[in-house]
Amino acid sequence: MKRLRFALLQAAHGNENTTRNFRRELDADLVEFDVNNGEFPRSTDGFDAVVVTGSRASVYWDEPWIDPLVEFVADAADAGLPVLGVCYGHQVVAEALGGQVAGMDDFELGYSEIDRVGDDPLFEGINEQFTVFTSHGDSVVELPPGAELLAENEYGVHAFQKGDCWGVQFHPEYDMETARDIANDKREQVGDDGVNAVLADITPERFAAACEAKQLFGNFTQYVRQQAAEQRDERGAESQPEASA
Repeated sequence: MKRLRFALLQAAHGNENTTRNFRRELDADLVEFDVNNGEFPRSTDGFDAVVVTGSRASVYWDEPWIDPLVEFVADAADAGLPVLGVCYGHQVVAEALGGQVAGMDDFELGYSEIDRVGDDPLFEGINEQFTVFTSHGDSVVELPPGAELLAENEYGVHAFQKGDCWGVQFHPEYDMETARDIANDKREQVGDDGVNAVLADITPERFAAACEAKQLFGNFTQYVRQQAAEQRDERGAESQPEASA
């Protein structure tokens, strides 16, 4: 069976944790592009899916790489390529499909409880309420036209789907090392007391609970694998000569 090939749009400013986490969780060959430095695939050809990582940036910032990233994701969606965005990537997917992102009055950091809304293949095998690690000060405040809300909590939208595109606000890819590093980096946003409380909550038990959400990576990969197989079958059928009358 041919191995899947994903374009990993790395927006996390060269964070080694991000590369390690996505390469561990996604069962595919990942071709990584440092979008912060203007690296993008020349086209979507040759890729089975696109994955957009988290970032310290906001999608509405005036940075030279952000608009091309949003445009590339929009083009990938138009081409029918499955797309998965995580945290900042979730917000990029929302903007690319016509939604809206804005800054929050608060900052969500640490392990949180998320409620599923409805059913979707991305969340197969995940409970109606599940634990995840979160770190964001922006949120999707308006879903793209025609998008379906999949998960939420008191901070707002945590997952949506439109066509072959999904966004998740939380971080199912994080390990405990990454969670600690991210928490320590957010002292300006939530203060020392807030960070210390989050660090105290990063325990093996909480991490084990959050691992349930990692299933969505397998679900996404399986969806892409099925779609790729169907497309190969269609191309094969089209290439067959018509039977003589």
